[in-house]
Amino acid sequence: MTQIQWGGIVKLYKKKEVIHLKEFLHDHPSKPRTKDEMQAIINRLKRIEGQVRGIQKMVEEDRYCVDILVQISAIQSALKQVGFTVTERHMKHCVSDAMKSGEGDETIEELMTVLKQFSK
Repeated sequence: MTQIQWGGIVKLYKKKEVIHLKEFLHDHPSKPRTKDEMQAIINRLKRIEGQVRGIQKMVEEDRYCVDILVQISAIQSALKQVGFTVTERHMKHCVSDAMKSGEGDETIEELMTVLKQFSK
């Protein structure tokens, strides 16, 4: 825990575990994504980006808290879906290829580290 004092108020913050990409086995997929795969993910992320801008506008307009929370929940769900899509592709291609080449244990450990972070 980190303690921060500001204006007589003391707040405690739990330090988050940071995952550094250089710790991982590969810097690119074993099988490049197709243009269609990339475009589908990019389109979904652009929709999420639009939803975030919508929430910003709702806050600026001082909209009802529950309406804002519902939209935040929708964004979290959409981001999870993007994560599941990327995870599924990773397992079908990168993990599968690594297992065939004898690097399966390391790749599974790498994936588990990320999934633990993803599920927080």
